[in-house]
Amino acid sequence: MQTKRNIIIFVVVALLCGWLGVVIDRFIPEQPNGDTLGMGIWLVTPLLATIFLRAFAGDGWRDMGLTLNFKGNGKWYIVAFLIYPMTTFLLLSFGYLTGWIDFSNFNIQAITSAFVSVFFIQFIKNIFEESVWRGYLTSKLLQLKLNDFWLYVTVGGVWGAWHIPYFLVFLSDSDIASVLPVNRLTFAIIGILTMIVWTIMYTEIYFMTRSIWPLVLMHATEDALINPLMLDGYIQIAQGKEFFVSPTAGIFTTLLYLMIGLGLRVIRKKST
Repeated sequence: MQTKRNIIIFVVVALLCGWLGVVIDRFIPEQPNGDTLGMGIWLVTPLLATIFLRAFAGDGWRDMGLTLNFKGNGKWYIVAFLIYPMTTFLLLSFGYLTGWIDFSNFNIQAITSAFVSVFFIQFIKNIFEESVWRGYLTSKLLQLKLNDFWLYVTVGGVWGAWHIPYFLVFLSDSDIASVLPVNRLTFAIIGILTMIVWTIMYTEIYFMTRSIWPLVLMHATEDALINPLMLDGYIQIAQGKEFFVSPTAGIFTTLLYLMIGLGLRVIRKKST
């Protein structure tokens, strides 16, 4: 009962904190775009909630996944690091062959430099994010012995729904347009579905390592590689083809991640 209660408390706080940030920003109009107090509240509150629940509500600290567990799991660290670069390479190759992606502004040196310059910052940021979504929510739901697919949908759904204020308010119109030519509500729906699919990969690697660190590595690689690739204009996708080959949320991209996640699940099931 305690675990269920604390999960409900966490989910409610996570889903409401972004809207609290939106309200606060209404009273402080002059703030840097993309770096507002409300956005900071949205980012930090889930972590503060997990700390409170672990310290004062009986959850404890033993299942946080903070140990490296590197022995015997080194291959999963390598897999975690390579998933996003390899899928992006396959997608860009497909886009090149079909002519759906324009590489006129593609500059591997500039992309590598951008990746290196932001990777460490993204790594630090994702320590906090993965300690919440895998280190807390996933680990607590495991105690309830949910079916794997219910676990994917629950964690991915809450993770995605936490982003709704970001999709609908905090994220700029130009950033949305660089990913998909849709309105904010449609973008939010696609974003949630994408995160549910991503959750399969993250959960399976967490199952096999019982550590958040390969997930921090994977998440940081995604943020440092794909976001600059799209937002800084190194590639341009042909009109109408974004829905298929967007490196963030295209149909082909999402299917690749789905196959990887389910493939990891098969490997885990065989190994156990």
